[in-house]
This record gives sequence, C-alpha cells and structure tokens, in this order.
Amino acid sequence: MSAMNTNPQTIQSKRDGVEAGAGLFFFLFAAAKKCALLLPVAVLALFFALPVVKLIVLSMQHDSGFTFAHYADLLQEPRTWKTLKDTAAIVIGSSLLAVILGAVTAWFVAYTDLKYKQALQMAILFSYMIPSYVLTISWTSLMGTQGPAAYLLHLVDPNAKPWSMYSYGGIIFMMGIHHFPLVYLLSVDVFRKVPRDLEWASRAGGAGKVKTFFLVTLPIALPGLAGGGLLAFLAGLDNFGIPAFLGIPAHISVLSTLIYEQIIGFGPSAFSKGAALSVVLVLFAAAGAMLQWLLVRKNNPFDAGVPDDSPRYFLGPYRTLVSLLLWGFLAVITVVPSLSMLAVSLKKAYGVPFTLPNLTLDHYQYILFESTKVWRSMQNSFLLAAVTLGICFAFGTWIAYVRVRRPSWLAKTAEIVIALPFTLPGIVFGLAMIFVWMEPVPGWNPGIYGSMQILFIAYVCRFLILQVRSGISAFMQIDVSMEEAAHIFGADRRRKWLRILLPLLAPGLLGGGILVFLTALTELTVSAILWSAGSQTIGVTVYGFEQAGDTMYSTALSSLVIALILAGMAVIYTLQKVQAKRGVRS
Repeated sequence: MSAMNTNPQTIQSKRDGVEAGAGLFFFLFAAAKKCALLLPVAVLALFFALPVVKLIVLSMQHDSGFTFAHYADLLQEPRTWKTLKDTAAIVIGSSLLAVILGAVTAWFVAYTDLKYKQALQMAILFSYMIPSYVLTISWTSLMGTQGPAAYLLHLVDPNAKPWSMYSYGGIIFMMGIHHFPLVYLLSVDVFRKVPRDLEWASRAGGAGKVKTFFLVTLPIALPGLAGGGLLAFLAGLDNFGIPAFLGIPAHISVLSTLIYEQIIGFGPSAFSKGAALSVVLVLFAAAGAMLQWLLVRKNNPFDAGVPDDSPRYFLGPYRTLVSLLLWGFLAVITVVPSLSMLAVSLKKAYGVPFTLPNLTLDHYQYILFESTKVWRSMQNSFLLAAVTLGICFAFGTWIAYVRVRRPSWLAKTAEIVIALPFTLPGIVFGLAMIFVWMEPVPGWNPGIYGSMQILFIAYVCRFLILQVRSGISAFMQIDVSMEEAAHIFGADRRRKWLRILLPLLAPGLLGGGILVFLTALTELTVSAILWSAGSQTIGVTVYGFEQAGDTMYSTALSSLVIALILAGMAVIYTLQKVQAKRGVRS
C-alpha cells in the first residue's frame, strides 16, 4: 500500500492536480476581483452616466437617423430666442444680486465684530433652506393686492399699488435673495484667509480702507466670490419653482419652464425637442463654469491658509446699529413674508381683513385630516426623504471613506460621475431619467417609469453627492493615526467604526444627512416631471394648489413646510450641542 502511495506517477499526478486546483483558485480569485471592480463601474455607468448619454442621443434622433433637425426647428421658433434672452437676463441679473448680497454679508461676518455671528450665519442659511417655491408664495402673499404691503401703501396713497412679483424684476429679486447664501458660504472663509500683513502694508503705503479693499482684499477674495457666483448662476438655471410660480402667469419663460411645458404637451416630438432644449440648458451651465475658470485661472496662493476668525474692524458705537440692520434685512426677506403667508392661511377667505372673526383653522384641518391627496403627498415625501437619507448615508459615507483614505484615479473619477446628477439642472436630470428608465435596454421596459421607484432612484442619484462631500470634509478632519492606533490595539473593523470613527464623524455626517433629508422632503424640480398618479410629493401638491388658484391651501401647506424646516434645523443645532459637550467631557 505504501509502495503504491510512493509511486512517482501517482505523486506527479497529485502535484498536477494541486497545481491545477491552485491555478483554478487564483483564476477565480482574479475574476472575482475584476467583477468586484466592474460592479461599481457598471452601477455608476447605469445610474449616473447613462442618463446624460441617452439625453444627448435622443436630442439628435430622428426618423431618418441622427440629425440636428430638432435644434434647427427650435432655433427657428421666435419663442426659443425670447426664452434664451429671458433666461440669460434673469440668471445673470439674479447672480449679480446674489454676489453683491453674499459678498457684503460675508465681509461683515468675517471682518467686523458683529454680535451673535453664529446665530446670524444660521439665519443667512435659513434663507436658502426654505424651498424657493415656498419663499415665492410668501412674497406673493406679502406683495399681493390684498397683502400687508398694499395695506401700508394705501395709508399713504389710496391709489398706490405694491410692486408686482409677476415680472422680470420679481423673478430676479426672488432668485437673488434665495441664492445669496451660496455666495456667502464660499466667500466668508476666503475673506478670513486674506493675510493681514498685506492689508497693513497697503494701509502703511498711504492707501485708505476703500482703496485697500479694491487693491488687496477683493483680488484675493475673487476665487471665492467667483465660485459663489457660479453656484448662484447654476442654481438660477436649475430653479424651476420661482419662474414657474411667477413667470408662467406673466408669460415669461426660462429654459427650465419651457422644457417642462414641452414635455407635458406630449406632442409627436415633445421628448426630442425637450432633450434638445436640455442640451442647450447644459451648454448655458458649461458657459458659466468656463466664465468662472477665466476669472480664477490663476491659482490663489492664500487658499490653503488658516481662516482668521478675529475681527479686523471694530464698529464701536455703530456695532448694535449694524447688527440690527443685518438682522432686519434677513427678517425682511424671510420672516416678514413667512408671517404674511401664515396670516393668509389663517383667513376664512382670500382678501378678507385679518381680524379675529375672519380667522380659522379650517384650511389646516383640510390639509392634515381631510384631503387624501395632501396626506398621500406628505406620506410619499417623508418616505422618499427617509429612504434617500438611509441609502445616501450608507453609500455616501463609504464612498467618502474610500475617497479620503484610499485615494486613486478611480475614486476621483467616481466622485465626478456621482456629482453629475446634482450639477445638471433638475429639469434636465428628470428628463434624462425618463429616457433611461422607459427602456434601459432596447426591448425591455422594467415598469419603473410612471411609478414611485423612479423617484427613489432619481432622489438617491441626485442627492448622494451631498452626503459624499460632507463625508469627505468630515474624514479630512480626522487624523489617520486614530485608525492606526485602533488596529495596533486589536480593534476589528466593526469596533473601529462604532467606537472611534462614527462618534468623531457624527457632526459632519449628521449635517450632510439632514441636508439630504430636508432637500428631498421639499424637492419640486425633479418631481414635477417624474411624478405620476399616486406618487405626488409635497412640492408637486403645493404647485398644483397654486396653479388651481387654491391660495388658502397652498399657503397653509407651505407654512407647514417652513415649520418642518425650522424643526429640522433645531434638531441639527441640538445634536451638535450635545456632540460638542461629549467632546469636551472626553
């Protein structure tokens, strides 16, 4: 028996078998690694890149093949040229207003000794957290013929009329005050990084405060201002709520509303023309990005500096006055219109005086307990927001970890691809989702378009980058030595995340998560083009009420939206305070 076992042929055959088995194992292992690498690439291509590709392809599809006929047809229509001019005027005008307001507020917060700066910053952000369509309804309530502004004007002149928000100026103003916090966010730290010694040298050379600002401060702060201006520009192109609520009644169209009207028209070439208009809108966005690059093509050598939070100008006896003026400005653009909208929602009928006998809660009772349409829309929005938050929180945190801890060209490319849906105007991305999910593969319709599933996919794809970016910022603030120490002391992956990383990352991840939740909860632009019967959202319902002339219901539901946003911001503030106390104790 032992002789048979030691037979050279038997031994060689066993060796061959072992080598073949090892070869098969390593082949399967390499194949598994490739599949593990190809799977994320396939997911990115299907959910993030394919919608853009199909949008461009459909814009050039015709019965006779690929052609630019749809673009030619659009350019021959006078309404297209009018819409292009109106879009350029409105977006550029609102961006300039946003840059001015954002730069002024950022300079005062960064350079002066204003009171209650942290609370002031929260108030500035609140102006952007309010959905644009809610802010629009609040201002139309304030400036309407039966609103508080008209009442005050009639005390002076019975024939005076308030400024009409249904105009070019009204749209530009609304977009400007809604988007200026974007400029503020990108500018305030840039102002804080301006080297003091350069300003001192300029002042010592005989330049006054104003000349020093234009010769030293402004050129250094230009990258932040240009970046904020680009964000305001892109937000203006993306905005659907403001031009839909104010522009459509006044026969003023921008590209986003024209695309919406083209799609809901369901003509023979509605989708193709809508795709062509979407490509034009994307070209507008690309032009804005190119303009920003031209403004900041020279790198700012002070960008990597540490922000200096100490004030550089002391307001002295004017400190209280300037603080009150800034708080008053923020109150006028957000609080006063919101209170006016709340007052309208409490009236028994639109136009009656705001007196105790004319007040009622019937509209809120209808919204909360009687209307199945509103109740369904609130359920849908909360479900969409909760699921979007859960998926974005899990995958966004993981992607951010890989991006920071294991940087590679693949991780960087994945971040850029993930950012595409958020960078595209919402109406364009919604249209691209229709083209993909009507028929992802030729001849196969999964039944996603026209159902709730397409909203889930669209929300996750569009808002995932918000969690990724907040996660990247959070991971960059934690030294990798914390993880290395955990490994040295024997902590496994689960303990490392639960005991070390998540407690330290909680504030940053929580902020991104709440931002994702609130943005998804009040979303309108994508939902306006993707919703179907039974899947309407809060934003779509408010838009429907306003279009139908049900002002009392739209103001009541919008007031509830503001209450939800305030509650969400209060939760963020409370949890951050708790986290800060834990950090101090530890």
